[in-house]
Amino acid sequence: MTTSAGQATDPFWAATIRRWNAVCWVLFAAMAVGLAAMDRPGGSKYWALGLLGFLMLCYAVVDRFPDNPVLRPHTYLLVLVTVLGVFAYLRSSFGSLFMVTLPHFWMFSRTPRASLLFLGLATGSTLTGSWLRLGNSPQFFGETLVPVVIVVAVGVLIGLWVHSVVAQSHERAGLIVELEQAQAELSEAHQRQGAADERERMARDIHDTLAQGFASIIVLAEAARAGLDSEPARSAQQLRSIESTARENLAEARELVGSAQQQGQVAAGSVAQTLRRTLDRFAEDTGLTVDADLADIECDQPTRIALLRCTQESLANVRKHARASTVGVVLARQPYGVELEVTDDGAGFVVGRSAGFGLDGMRKRLAELGGELTVTSSVGDGTRVLATISTDGADAPAGTTTVPGDAAVGDRGCVGASDPADVATSAAGPVEGEATA
Repeated sequence: MTTSAGQATDPFWAATIRRWNAVCWVLFAAMAVGLAAMDRPGGSKYWALGLLGFLMLCYAVVDRFPDNPVLRPHTYLLVLVTVLGVFAYLRSSFGSLFMVTLPHFWMFSRTPRASLLFLGLATGSTLTGSWLRLGNSPQFFGETLVPVVIVVAVGVLIGLWVHSVVAQSHERAGLIVELEQAQAELSEAHQRQGAADERERMARDIHDTLAQGFASIIVLAEAARAGLDSEPARSAQQLRSIESTARENLAEARELVGSAQQQGQVAAGSVAQTLRRTLDRFAEDTGLTVDADLADIECDQPTRIALLRCTQESLANVRKHARASTVGVVLARQPYGVELEVTDDGAGFVVGRSAGFGLDGMRKRLAELGGELTVTSSVGDGTRVLATISTDGADAPAGTTTVPGDAAVGDRGCVGASDPADVATSAAGPVEGEATA
């Protein structure tokens, strides 16, 4: 309670001060009625009533108008100190007024030090007034000094305790406000991060599916247009491939639109057949020789999609950049998890100088599953892309040049195959910005 009654901001203390004000007015009224009705007529009676009325008026002003420029809270306390001294000089019943107004020294002081200062002044003023009236008599020491000292001591202890409680309450309120602000900021950060992650996921999925499909359509359309006169049969086949790729892209688009509802679903069946279809389409569209050794492995949906997207991305880079004649794809179950290897005998490249969205997208996709991407290549010696996904927390062996995943290893299920179930696939068309061959 370091502010005036009208300035209390804490709801609990504001309500407490309002209740005390009501009690204080009742006590003031009772004292006024007692003086007027029970005291004998005389000058001291009227002086006492006048002082009490003046004090009540000052209290009403400072209580109702705490920001008034004339009677400030500390000015009121000085008035109270003076009235208590005069009242003690006039009457022996000053103790009642002292006890009624004792909380005012804590209510209208800004700090505990100021409260103690004004309380000390009031104590000295009261004792001085009583001493001037009684002198060094036993009555002064027995009925004035000892009771006043006891009341003041109790008032000081209670006031300091209340100040401590109020300070702790304000501190807790401040901590609660800070906590709420921190929670709000954290929630906003989570929302922003979630939105960024979703945008990145959508960008990666569009790059791995629709963009590659569109690029494949462009290449096939250019080849079909160039061979309309010389190779009509092959152009017709290429047109059929364009139609098939467009349909698959449409299916991919629908899957992306509904991906929020489909997340978490687990598809049964063999990933080998899904990859086989992708490889057959690639061989048909490019005329390259594809050697595939695909173990019959059943995986959960996230693992299947990651293996498929890595295969599509690798084949797209081979088609776009490698100038290869043979591509090898191996899918195997290893003690540490599942392993997908894509190799080619193309031109190769310097791994450290490669830049683009594809390799980074594969790395992040595998990292989300606790996997790694290893790329090994040199100019003229072809390229080896190795994707590993751990299933038991074991570390996969490192390759010559590695783009490591940075996510914690999680448990993934890849077991013996049953009847296959397909994942929507698109043709492994070319992709811009990568050089993995």
